[in-house]
Amino acid sequence: MGASAARSDVVCILKPLASLAPTPSLPRVRRGRGGTRSTPLIGTTIAVLIAALALPALAQGLRPHVVEGDTISASLTGKPGDPEKGRAVVGNRQVGLCLLCHTGPFPEERFQGSLAPDLSGAGSRWSEGQLRLRIVDAARINPATIMLPYFRTEGLTRVARPFVDKPILSAEQIEDVVAYLTTLKD
Repeated sequence: MGASAARSDVVCILKPLASLAPTPSLPRVRRGRGGTRSTPLIGTTIAVLIAALALPALAQGLRPHVVEGDTISASLTGKPGDPEKGRAVVGNRQVGLCLLCHTGPFPEERFQGSLAPDLSGAGSRWSEGQLRLRIVDAARINPATIMLPYFRTEGLTRVARPFVDKPILSAEQIEDVVAYLTTLKD
């Protein structure tokens, strides 16, 4: 796959997200003498957040993994993740951004998403390997998903140059999130 093809998916994923957000009351920005115009804050905000997501994983490339059916059975790091660190990633709006789309057992978080499945009970609904694949690249299971591929770099479009060939989350962060989600049984 060529370099231009390797930059093809982020916009395809972001456009459906932006279209689901309410837009009738976009803020107005003064322009010149008395004129106003709408500011496309949603798309810009999402693009900036996606760029910020890649920062923790910038120094790390992808580690090989094997997809078997709807799972990635083996840990990306060769060791189990830390559930406490995983909860921190899931709940952190600057790292995982999970709560942008998902809701879950986070009573301290006021605004949670409603576009994706509730994370409560994720450990009962999916196995560790199924959770890992959903985080690594949910499009392998559902090509129409709006979920970002947190550990895929090929086939994405319009990726900012500093983030080309970089995963959003590191292998360690993914294993931490998997470890946390498997604890959510109710």
